[in-house]
Amino acid sequence: MSTPIRVVVVDDHPVFRMGMAGLLRSLDGLDLVGQADGPAQAREVIDAEVDVVLMDLDLAGESGVVLTRELLATYPDLKILVVTMHEDDVSVLAAMRAGARGYLLKSAAPEQLERAVRSVALGDLIMGQGVAERALSYVASTPGGASGGPRPFPELTDRELEVLDLVARGMGNAAIARALTLSEKTVRNHVSHLLTKLGVRDRAGAVAAARDAGLGAGV
Repeated sequence: MSTPIRVVVVDDHPVFRMGMAGLLRSLDGLDLVGQADGPAQAREVIDAEVDVVLMDLDLAGESGVVLTRELLATYPDLKILVVTMHEDDVSVLAAMRAGARGYLLKSAAPEQLERAVRSVALGDLIMGQGVAERALSYVASTPGGASGGPRPFPELTDRELEVLDLVARGMGNAAIARALTLSEKTVRNHVSHLLTKLGVRDRAGAVAAARDAGLGAGV
């Protein structure tokens, strides 16, 4: 029997936190090991045995982004999934810079949240609908990226560029499908199209081209 994924919920809204806790308790293979209403409680309940933290960005007395950065400095193997009401560029990019592995809106469906928790625990990068483009903008602004320059690979559609970035991060089709909430068949089609447009023979060629353009940052 596989070891359950140990999860902590950090949110200062008691009704939302209790609802999230109830959902997690109902899911097989997930073990809710703690809840916190802010940074102080979070520091008490989170330790090296925790696998995933569901993190709100608005916490009493401190930003969830600051807490994310602090926790990852102490527990580098911890996976943090941001679950928030904020979908603005500043919030998305700040969370990514802090090291969050996923970003979902609180309006996400329960099944989407479940998939995100399981995927983040495996090390995948998860972005909710409407968030992927902002995340890609962050990649383009990192050192070695395309900040201040033209959009890389203008021949690619926005979705193909998203897929290419994740390919360059070493993610397989199944992981990309989970991250972008697509079917594996759709991902395969996107990969096939972008290979043709880039004029490369295989995935390795696409990775090389993408990294030369500054994509796949953080790998």
